[in-house]
Amino acid sequence: MKNMEKKENQVVSTPIPYREGQGGGSTLFDKIWDKHVVQVVDDGPTQLYIDRLYCHEVTTPQAFEGLRARGLKCFRPKQVFCMPDHNTPTHDQDKPIEDPVSKKQVDMLAKNAAEFGLTHYGMMDKNNGIIHVVGPEKGLSLPGMTIVCGDSHTSTHGAMGAIAFGIGTSEVEMVLASQCVLQQKPKSMRISINGKLGKGVTAKDVALYLMSQLTTSGATGYFVEYAGEVVENLSMEGRLTLCNLSIEMGARGGFIAPDDTTFDYIKGRPYAPKGDEWEKAVAYWRTLKSDDDAVFDKEICFDAADIEPRITYGTNPGMGIGIRESLPPTPSKGRGSYEKALQYMGFKPGQKLLGTKVDYVFLGACTNGRIEDFRAFASLVKGRKKAADVVAWLVPGSWTVDKQIREEGIDKILHEAGFEIRQPGCSACLAMNDDKVPAGKYCVSTSNRNFEGRQGPGARTILASPLTAAAAAVTGVITDPRELM
Repeated sequence: MKNMEKKENQVVSTPIPYREGQGGGSTLFDKIWDKHVVQVVDDGPTQLYIDRLYCHEVTTPQAFEGLRARGLKCFRPKQVFCMPDHNTPTHDQDKPIEDPVSKKQVDMLAKNAAEFGLTHYGMMDKNNGIIHVVGPEKGLSLPGMTIVCGDSHTSTHGAMGAIAFGIGTSEVEMVLASQCVLQQKPKSMRISINGKLGKGVTAKDVALYLMSQLTTSGATGYFVEYAGEVVENLSMEGRLTLCNLSIEMGARGGFIAPDDTTFDYIKGRPYAPKGDEWEKAVAYWRTLKSDDDAVFDKEICFDAADIEPRITYGTNPGMGIGIRESLPPTPSKGRGSYEKALQYMGFKPGQKLLGTKVDYVFLGACTNGRIEDFRAFASLVKGRKKAADVVAWLVPGSWTVDKQIREEGIDKILHEAGFEIRQPGCSACLAMNDDKVPAGKYCVSTSNRNFEGRQGPGARTILASPLTAAAAAVTGVITDPRELM
């Protein structure tokens, strides 16, 4: 990308790409990446050392089989953590899984972990949950790390100040065998959101707004650093939500420079450094930031004032609007795909979605299954009742979150409002377990994807924040959560 004029303190509602003047500093991405380079292959990829590999039951069976076929052991088993999440039911987890395919995958992960000497947190284990929720909450994901998993939403862990990205099954095998992976180094992008978020606007709304502005391919080939006043003021849960959705813009991953918010979150967690090691770690972590004169391949600024509670209307996460806006007219470019998406969803150009009847509400997933999300949901439904014709699935992202819900009395607020809390798992984020939305039904979901059939064959997904989901759950229709706050 050619150099462009430097723009000082620019906050714009329409994204304007620019590049800083030529400086000699390094980006945070460069600092972490370069520290983990083992070797660079001539005219080829980089051999990158990996600090942490997470394994779930869906993308690992062939990787372990590959090790067996070559007579290999896991190179550094203490760096690998395994847990089932995609196929786990969210009820009766103490009983055998009824679906034979799900049972086989979950059982195979336990078998492989035992055979190769890996840490495994199975169903009903107090440490189990969605792998992208458990990693940060246990202190397994730390600033400065390189983290991979055979799952696209591994970008979540970037909120800790780490380089985290999803890999394929063959690459999972590569990391198991060598603790390294071959990767082309992506370009760097910094997205700054400045100003202050308005009432009822959450990190999920910020992410949905970015996707609508940049499209689902706008960050392809880049690793994104999120910055600006809004990002600095986000809680860790909010940062995890924002980074989780980086992949939905096409980015290789997304991350945030660690700061006191990060350190306060990590301190005291089971796998966090202790004693003198903690002080040494924090001293190093404080160096993990982009230099003032660092050069990014692309920079974009947004104004927080332009972001309101948002919902999606189509079949990719970038097809979103402010909750009070009308659906856009049919575009001249991409007309066919736009019309196909609206036909699937049962919507029309120019339509407003406020007041649209809702059949299902899902709170959970690696996007919004943390304690802050349940607090937000409970704050809005408190003193109200669930709409009688709405099916609500409230699914903690881990057993730790489930424990927090009960310790804080959130479970009582939810039960009084007519809601039940299910057991941890990926649940209705994707149709790989029992929690499937029936064909033709509308589901306001806090998950990350709204593809055709994502929540079940023919299911119609409307992505939203926990507050917007809560508003729909008690009114039975799509509702601006600010009206109930």
